[in-house]
Amino acid sequence: MKLPGYYSSGQFARMANVSVRTVRFYDRQNILKPSYVTPSGARFYTDSDFARLQQILLLKYLGFSLDDIRELTINDADSHFLLHSLTLQKKLVQDRIEQMQLVEHAIEDTMQAIQAGSQTDWSQILELIHLTGMEKSLKSQYQDATNLSARIRLHRDYSVNQQGWFPWVFEQCQICPGMRILELGCGDGALWVENLQAIPASCSITLSDISEGMLRDARRTIGQDDPRFSYAAFDCCAIPCPDASFDLVLANHVLFYCHDLPSVFREVRRVLRPDGRFFCSTYGSAHMREISSLVQEFDSRIVLSGETLYERFGLENGEALLHPFFPQIHCVHYEDAIEIDRAEPLIEYILSCHGNQNQYLLDRYHEFRSFTEQKTSSGFHITKDAGLFCCKL
Repeated sequence: MKLPGYYSSGQFARMANVSVRTVRFYDRQNILKPSYVTPSGARFYTDSDFARLQQILLLKYLGFSLDDIRELTINDADSHFLLHSLTLQKKLVQDRIEQMQLVEHAIEDTMQAIQAGSQTDWSQILELIHLTGMEKSLKSQYQDATNLSARIRLHRDYSVNQQGWFPWVFEQCQICPGMRILELGCGDGALWVENLQAIPASCSITLSDISEGMLRDARRTIGQDDPRFSYAAFDCCAIPCPDASFDLVLANHVLFYCHDLPSVFREVRRVLRPDGRFFCSTYGSAHMREISSLVQEFDSRIVLSGETLYERFGLENGEALLHPFFPQIHCVHYEDAIEIDRAEPLIEYILSCHGNQNQYLLDRYHEFRSFTEQKTSSGFHITKDAGLFCCKL
């Protein structure tokens, strides 16, 4: 039996240079289901299935488990998802290349030391062991990068305010030549990537994040050789910089993830110069509330965030939390909203959230997609409730 645009299991397996047994195994594991099954049980696959198989084989090669792969791939032929997935997989491969280069250099150094008959440097051996175990962090780094870029893209492409969040934040900072700047929790460096041409050449900017993977993304995107930027991995509860080091400290949508805010504020105050400024952004209780309503209408068990972050540090309580450490505080609101008439970017955003949505949506993905398409077909409004606290000593 021949079906235009469809491949039998054998043809599909040969195209991908895998065995039919492998294809059937992925079917049984609910990782790659055929697009069509005849009444007699013959299975047929399409080009979109081949694209999904490419994702599966790459993630498997990079060391991900079947459970990980099931979470990280979606059976969707839409080019929006495919292009985004390929972009992130490219980043993942670049990360692995960088890690393997570090391993190669450590091995070479150890071999040279042994050949020279010198005393074994055990600290170098321990570093080699650490490097060969770095793949354990790839899953979380991949997911962090995926989630961050999905959230940024929804705001960037569908927000009403044409200036955009990152240019607006940059404008509020009023950066002058010669300033020394620290960003806490820089993520992939999007704030600076969108404003590179406006940064004075004489500025010194330290980008920090607790995630080495995020710093690699930022360094790669900004450019390895830009002399204005340096990078450091640390927890913002303990900033490894001398007192009075910076004219400006930024924390863009970061503080609501911190479990010890007083320690963070003490550290920021310590590293600021006497006339320095601390800018920290957050959102309020109304932010993106329509998205939560949408998913709960589909399944009332879904909670998009395991905790209500604005209750930890939000527009409503931020000034009271900051006041013991910064006597001068001014809040500026960012006027904006999202208007969207496409389901795919909204679904991508929903799947990127830190809640339990994947537990209930992945097995009902096509049903949820149809539901979201119906909700967005005539336009869908999303409230944005965000702003920036400007603090001075």
